[in-house]
Amino acid sequence: MNTTDTPVTIIGLGLMGQALAGAFLKAGHPTTVWNRTASKSDHLVGEGARLAPTVGDALRAGSLTIICVTDYQAVRELLGAGDADLDGRTLINLTSGDSAQARETARWAEQRGARYLDGAIMAVPPAIGTAEAIILHSGPHADFDAHKSTLGALGTVTHVGADHGLASLYDVAGLAMMWSVLNAWLQGTALLRTAGVDAARYAPFAQRIAAVVAEWLPGYAQQIDSGSFPAEISALETDARAMAHLIEESEAVGVNAELPKLIKAMADRSIAAGHGGEQYPVLIEEFAKPRGD
Repeated sequence: MNTTDTPVTIIGLGLMGQALAGAFLKAGHPTTVWNRTASKSDHLVGEGARLAPTVGDALRAGSLTIICVTDYQAVRELLGAGDADLDGRTLINLTSGDSAQARETARWAEQRGARYLDGAIMAVPPAIGTAEAIILHSGPHADFDAHKSTLGALGTVTHVGADHGLASLYDVAGLAMMWSVLNAWLQGTALLRTAGVDAARYAPFAQRIAAVVAEWLPGYAQQIDSGSFPAEISALETDARAMAHLIEESEAVGVNAELPKLIKAMADRSIAAGHGGEQYPVLIEEFAKPRGD
């Protein structure tokens, strides 16, 4: 498809929806927009967007529609009412939700004749339209390929699999990574502040540590996928002793030790199950268990 001639529709003009529409306009796409509060489209109309009077009119403006609203319930309410007709349309849902909602909404949309891709935006609105904006898509690969060049106006777009729930799962997995890194940094920052070291001084050191640990991930992933955890770097029981030291140091200087205690509790359970001589990724078995098992 021609990168700039493909008409697109954006339904939902919150901060993210406005950023999506703006990126398409900047790339030269004929862009139709719709929002419950029409005034949110004023600046986009000033930049060349067309404001659709109804959701149905917005859908009819082109074969590719992107929806980014509050939740999946709102998606169904908007697309299942009035003059909305999904038959023959390609719908890309960039609304945040969980994997079960994504799969259920895919079935709902496909029953109404739509081609459906679910997506997750791993970026803040100001990054949309740049390579730094990571946008994941899941659903039929052929539907993604048909619109990949158009979607490229939004950022770095990636298809993660045919299962409609995968984009949502990648989204929350990324959030788990983000919060874990930030929480670890905050723990270290709190410790160093007790000795007069400010966060700005510690941050470059923390960046280097994070980069080194990130280099371990492919090798650790191989261990997890193979189910074999030889202690090539350090045994879990050795790591547990270091965890105890972190807890003791935190408590000694008056810093909250809840996070390292949680990590050590998981390691202790794994060691008690006979995995003390294996490498850290063996803890995947603890993460894979529902709480209390």
